[in-house]
Formats: sequence, C-alpha cells, structure tokens
Amino acid sequence: MANVIIYTTEICPYCVRAKQLLQRKGISYQEVDVSDDDEQRRDLVKRTGRRTVPQIFINEQSIGGCDELYALERAGRLDPMLSA
Repeated sequence: MANVIIYTTEICPYCVRAKQLLQRKGISYQEVDVSDDDEQRRDLVKRTGRRTVPQIFINEQSIGGCDELYALERAGRLDPMLSA
C-alpha cells in the first residue's frame, strides 16, 4: 500500500474532495492540517514551492492538488500509484 500524505486546511473544499476520493478507494492517508501552523506551512512551501492546498504526496512524490488527483483517476493512473 502506498504512503499518502495530504496537506490541507480546515475550510478547503478541494481538500474535502481529495480526501473523499481517497476514502472511496479505501486508501489511508496522513493528513497535515496547515491552517494555523506556520511551521507546517513553511514545510509545505519548501517541499512543493506552493502555498495552496491540498498538496498530495504518494510515496514521497508530489502529485499536486485535487485537480491533479482526479486527473490521475480519470486517466487510470491513480490505482497503480496507490498499489505500489
């Protein structure tokens, strides 16, 4: 099973959609809420160069945000990544 980390905030509808897709697939993930955590937000920017959420990592590989996650799903590329 893949190691999935998702950086989120409390009020982000895209974060909710990304988590819903992962949950529907039965994928466990580590959620890092950066809402009120400046240190975690700096870590996010350092890792991705972006401040936006969600930012999703699968096996330490940044795949981007919600749109990219759903694009991988539509292309049939998400399941192989998650099963690696």
